[in-house]
Amino acid sequence: MSFVLRLAVIAIMCLGLLVGCSESERPLDSPVRLEGDIFGSFYQVTMADPLTQGRAQELEAGLLEVLEQVDVAMSVYRDDSELMAFNQAPIGEWQPLSNELIEVLAISQAVAEASDGAFDITVGGLVNLWSFGSEARPREVPDDETLRQRLAQAGPDSIEIDVDELQARRLRDVFVNLGGVAKGHATDRVAAYLDAQGIEHYLVNLGGDLIVRGYRDSEEQPWRIGIEAPLDDRQEAIHVVPLHDISVATSGDYRNYFEEGGKRYSHTIDPRTGRPIEHRVASVTVVHPSNAWADAWATAMMVLGEEEGLALAREENLRVLLLVREGDGWSSMASPAFVDYFGDSLPEEMELEVR
Repeated sequence: MSFVLRLAVIAIMCLGLLVGCSESERPLDSPVRLEGDIFGSFYQVTMADPLTQGRAQELEAGLLEVLEQVDVAMSVYRDDSELMAFNQAPIGEWQPLSNELIEVLAISQAVAEASDGAFDITVGGLVNLWSFGSEARPREVPDDETLRQRLAQAGPDSIEIDVDELQARRLRDVFVNLGGVAKGHATDRVAAYLDAQGIEHYLVNLGGDLIVRGYRDSEEQPWRIGIEAPLDDRQEAIHVVPLHDISVATSGDYRNYFEEGGKRYSHTIDPRTGRPIEHRVASVTVVHPSNAWADAWATAMMVLGEEEGLALAREENLRVLLLVREGDGWSSMASPAFVDYFGDSLPEEMELEVR
């Protein structure tokens, strides 16, 4: 290769490096949104901090690694997960578990106790039986005998957790399913990752579980999120609320269900009966500092229904909003703590019944 040709090649290589560097350092318009598919649903992370193309790519790689770690720990749809190993471990034998799995189990047991069993992670066998879980089953009403057997095995007392020693054990042959809390935990984990990376203004949305920090723009406008109307065929916000440094989780029965014999069967299983819920509550939204707790509380109150759910919200001082079916429409009901958080003008603005 001639001297002149070598210089030309070197110049082209340097130009390529400069172009690559300049692209990586290119400032992005604010806000920056990262999105994709995860956990059979979606993730959307919106950040209002000043970011370059390269920094945004680094953050997305990091948050996807965080989500993968949660999936490896808590999924019931992959045979290599930590939770599936726990579900297959010998009955009565203590199993060493990761700190994050112990944390989620402990939250689950606390909400189970406070809700008198309305939230119960040991009903995975019943969820599978009703064809809403990881078992490949047709969507049909199960027979009474199989239902009775699986219900008899379940219950919060069927697992024991030792938080200090980071271990747990199954006392009966139950199938633990963390579907009512794991996505909330994942939302918290992504938020913790962004905090550690120095991101101050963001909204994390994992399949409808949300957590926000800071503001959505330089004028310090709060993030605003919509609470969906319970519609089967489309997404439409019935309420829009401002949020700042808080998380929100919603549990509803208007998307995941099946029908048989003209009757609708919700994916939300009442652990006390082993059957899908049948009351008027269409969705429950919980506002809480932790999305894992919000997720679990929303599921519990979805099971409890209107009267028991709002009574528990008052007892635990929880910020809760219920959408309750009224004929062809619905009404909105809120706990006192929900109104206290958003302001006294909220009931009139949102046409809320405070209970």
